Amino acid sequence: MCADQPDYKATLSLPETEFPMRAGLPGREPAWLEKWARIGIYDRLRDKAARGARPLGPFTLHDGPPYANGHLHIGHALNKVLKDMVVRSRQMMGHDARYVPGWDCHGLPIEWKIEEQYRAKGLDKDKVDLIDFRQECRRFAEGWIDVQRDEFKRLGVTGNWENPYLTMDFHAEAVIAGEFMKFLMNGTLYQGSKPVMWSPVEKTALAEAEVEYHDRQTEAVWVKFPVVGLTLSGSESEAVDMRRKEMEELPSAFVLIWTTTPWTIPQNRAIAFNPDIAYALYRVTDAPEENWAKTGETFLMAEKLAEDVFGAARVEAFEKLRTVSADELAALTCAHPLRGLDGAQREWDYDVPLLPGEHVTDDAGTGFVHTAPSHGDDDYALGRAHGLEMTHNILDDSSFRADLPFFGGERVVRENGKPGGANKAVIEKLKEAGALIAMKRLTISDAHSWRSKAPVIRLNRPQWFAAIDRELDDGLDGPTGQRTIRTRALTSIDKLVQWTPQTGRNRLYSMIEARPDWVLSRQRAWGVPLTCFVKKEAQPTDSDFLLKDERVNERIAEAFEAGGADVWYKPDFKAEVLDGLHDPDAYEQVFDILDVWFDSGSTHAFVLRDRADGTEDGIADLYLEGTDQHRGWFHSSMLQACATKGRAPYRGVLTHGFTLDEKGMKMSKSLGNTVAPEDVTKQYGADILRLWVAQSDYTADLRIGPEILKGVADSYRRLRNTLRFMLGNLAGFDEAERVAPADMPELERWVLHRLAELDAEVRKGYAAYDFQGVFQKLFHFCTGDLSAFYFDIRKDALYCDAPDSQRRRAARTVLDLLFHRLTTWLAPVLVFTMEDVWEARFPDPDDSVHLHDMPETPDEWRAPELASKWADIRKARRVVTAALEVQRRDKVIGASLEAAPRVHLADAAVLAALETVDFADLCITSGVTLSGDPAPKDAFELAEITGVAVVFDRARGEKCQRCWKILPDVGQHSHPATCARCSSALG
Repeated sequence: MCADQPDYKATLSLPETEFPMRAGLPGREPAWLEKWARIGIYDRLRDKAARGARPLGPFTLHDGPPYANGHLHIGHALNKVLKDMVVRSRQMMGHDARYVPGWDCHGLPIEWKIEEQYRAKGLDKDKVDLIDFRQECRRFAEGWIDVQRDEFKRLGVTGNWENPYLTMDFHAEAVIAGEFMKFLMNGTLYQGSKPVMWSPVEKTALAEAEVEYHDRQTEAVWVKFPVVGLTLSGSESEAVDMRRKEMEELPSAFVLIWTTTPWTIPQNRAIAFNPDIAYALYRVTDAPEENWAKTGETFLMAEKLAEDVFGAARVEAFEKLRTVSADELAALTCAHPLRGLDGAQREWDYDVPLLPGEHVTDDAGTGFVHTAPSHGDDDYALGRAHGLEMTHNILDDSSFRADLPFFGGERVVRENGKPGGANKAVIEKLKEAGALIAMKRLTISDAHSWRSKAPVIRLNRPQWFAAIDRELDDGLDGPTGQRTIRTRALTSIDKLVQWTPQTGRNRLYSMIEARPDWVLSRQRAWGVPLTCFVKKEAQPTDSDFLLKDERVNERIAEAFEAGGADVWYKPDFKAEVLDGLHDPDAYEQVFDILDVWFDSGSTHAFVLRDRADGTEDGIADLYLEGTDQHRGWFHSSMLQACATKGRAPYRGVLTHGFTLDEKGMKMSKSLGNTVAPEDVTKQYGADILRLWVAQSDYTADLRIGPEILKGVADSYRRLRNTLRFMLGNLAGFDEAERVAPADMPELERWVLHRLAELDAEVRKGYAAYDFQGVFQKLFHFCTGDLSAFYFDIRKDALYCDAPDSQRRRAARTVLDLLFHRLTTWLAPVLVFTMEDVWEARFPDPDDSVHLHDMPETPDEWRAPELASKWADIRKARRVVTAALEVQRRDKVIGASLEAAPRVHLADAAVLAALETVDFADLCITSGVTLSGDPAPKDAFELAEITGVAVVFDRARGEKCQRCWKILPDVGQHSHPATCARCSSALG
């Protein structure tokens, strides 16, 4: 620029905004949290609903309660952010979206922590007053609730934080007890003795959801049961005699079983076989002299497994004598392998029958399954069907009863969770009895308590159960039309619940279809007790065993409402509630506590049903948790509600995957690959964590780590730049500038068409909980359609056109329409950033973007024909910009305004379309020549776009010192060194 030429920069309408390019989220987000608390956003939205300003009515996401016993991990953050995006998106689409956060406060994890504190102080828990102990558990939970509440709020999660629900609130405890008493009254509650998951370390029964599987080493043993009897049905006849003669070699044989739990052998009562498996009789023809399996011995086993069995037994040669039918097997009786040993005191002097069982397979082992009805579900079912006697050899700490010959006092699991001596003791005695043919050290996946991490065993213990196949006496056929808990649940799953993803339906259906009765009782202290009384001297099968009296139930509920569940443990409580109704001395009070999953499964009653911010019918629109909750909260809530409401307590279920590190490995403190939410918010801010959630496919397992977060931060930066451009070019915009869509240029009307398309897609995506799809569409729109196309083109008009030009006013109108939609569309995801954007334009300390709904977008903005035309224009533009990029790379030009390319179009319709627009403006060149002539051979083309070819040419003329276009008319106007447009803009 010559010294005597003016500096036109000051005449440009350059962007003006204080919106920072660097977000500074870690330092700034807490201030927005303080603002939202000060202006009471959640309550103001409820007031808005009360005024009838919610056209789509209520929407309630019921919070699955996290456990109040530690800092949040990344899985908590994923879960709560997903919930928040659901609630906020529903709210901003016109619902009264309610979210009451809650906490699970009872149960073993908290009790275990208090016990650890006691042990560290050398105190004995059993010598502490029970109510005092429970109060310590309550205080422990209260402390962690406060910690977790602050950590959840730091993630930008909105909700009724001032009044959450707690399962240990007095009202909650009263309702949980009341829900249990419905089981008592509707006939599903019973006391039974059957195998349950038992933790010897914690000395309590566990639910399946409280069990996880880990590898452990154990001894697998092949044990021989001698055949000692043969029973053939039918009268004495020639056929029976012949059959007996055919089978005469079997009583000298051994039936082989294989087990990885040798400690269960003393409890054996039968051997199971499968009639559909092919069995045979084998003789050992060659074996080492010192071998356990001796030459000449005969064994019964599945044909498919014989090779493996004899290999494990180090048998060098064997022969198959003949096949053995299922009828023959059923006729056999064995002796227990410990029968007759010196010192056995006739403990095992009983017959061991062979019984058919469908659960037996020939995938591994011998094809015969040793059956101990006290220690397995299949074993128990088989034993019950055939009247087998239950054994009670194993005590609560997993030790053999003291008077059991050979093994008294030996433990399966020691107090520290390590293996006890039971397996070894049994194996040694089997060796002494000559009952082993092989033994092998194996690594198996076995049940462990998810709290103590100690092994879990199947153990027969008297427990309280809910019968899920018994017809309920409650008259609640309801929408399912079913009369048992199981059938109500299965019908609910199929007909009343929407599943996201659909695979969740299959998982829960199969679990409930095959599950046993629900074990409701736990032998612990911290929780809601089983509020029932049993008649002294009565048996569980007697009709008057359980006291069923609604008057008693009402007294219990009233007492719990006033003083919480602790009142159950007052010495005089039984007398108080039975006074004047029943003789207290005739009944015993039950002191087991309820499965903690019953607590959380009952939350629908004291949150959805009872609270003012609950629902009219006590049913949630959505339950949202991780996939593990198909066996946890989804499961227990379904069973509990089907027993007390007659149907599922939810209309929709959404499940998300687990969090993994960047390599796809499970996170572990020992591996050092965990990602703490607090660390992410300190380094990047909570919005980056929320954006990670939105960018991920939550239906599968999600990976997170430093490199992934860097990529998320880069996406955020690109999006923020788009928003900053919008803010800068909206400075000073007012309603007087607004241009009606009909008066806008085609480019602006195309943007409005895209907004109409996106509005439908965003609402549909949010309604389907497709946050990844919503964000991807908005991100590509912002970075592709806007930043790389519309903004890139319209910068010239926004900066250089006269302030009152129609084109500039139309562009600013579109920016305003974009602003209101993008901020509200993205607000459910980027809660802090959209507040930042909103405040930058509307700095009202009492306003918030989260108080506004997504604006309605007129369907009239849709212009499919225009969109089709502009799709062709954009394709042609892509070829031009690619051709110019080659020239820029080769340093032929520095900027695209130095070019005036020739564009050859093979399609006459596309040529005609380009002739209706200022294609040079669209390509950001100073000129362009359009031609329908065939392109020269050296013209630039893109393989993916046919029919468009570009020949580079330089722009002719001088450079306008205001807009930098190179045009022939520059210097011919009243303002020096300007083009006609710029000179006119200068006046």
